[in-house]
Amino acid sequence: MSKPLLSPSDLEAIEAAVVEAEARTTGEIYCVAAEESSDYRETPIAWAAGVALLGPALLLLAGVHVQAPDLLGGWTAAQAAGAAEAAARRALIGAVLLQGVLFVATLALVSIGPVRRALTPRALKRDRVLRRAQEQFVAKNLHATRERTGVLIYVSFAEHMAELIADEGIAGQVDPQVWERAMAALTAGLKRGEPAEGFRAAIGLCAEVLAERFPARPGDNPNELPDAVTVLPNL
Repeated sequence: MSKPLLSPSDLEAIEAAVVEAEARTTGEIYCVAAEESSDYRETPIAWAAGVALLGPALLLLAGVHVQAPDLLGGWTAAQAAGAAEAAARRALIGAVLLQGVLFVATLALVSIGPVRRALTPRALKRDRVLRRAQEQFVAKNLHATRERTGVLIYVSFAEHMAELIADEGIAGQVDPQVWERAMAALTAGLKRGEPAEGFRAAIGLCAEVLAERFPARPGDNPNELPDAVTVLPNL
């Protein structure tokens, strides 16, 4: 059984940090932890196809070549043509078989989770993490808070990447460096193997910004979104 992304104590600590932060502001902070943001199914196929294309080159490097019949050995023109055709056919079949073996072997190898992630371009992983974070932002209705002040903190553990998305009510009022500091605090905690501390630090920095611009109003501070962390399983 695989180790959970966050322990029960981690989940409690993060939820408590959200509760404490939202007591100071009318803004909403929502945390999501995902095992992985995509299955990257195109990665094994792309690598398998690329390696398979090397089949003919590997045959040449191995010294395999089509040998033309010796016309001085008493071959008739028809016999020479037939022999050349048979040799070419054997070479072609061998190349196709080798390509098939290379494709299947590479596909199986790159389909292994850690290998697939290691061979997936970082830019593609970054794009998928951002895309799934945006999907969660909409799915969890962070765009529908009363004052449009929802903030999503999203972590994708397999890719070791995180995203922070702020709704339009606050995004335009805050220097992007503020969110960068929150992300730096979050990723620092993740790198230390202390995800709860990373979340808590990021939540605290976001709360400072929200409390300054959208302070809590006594008797008018509804909790519009759950405070608990949402943990997403693998796709």
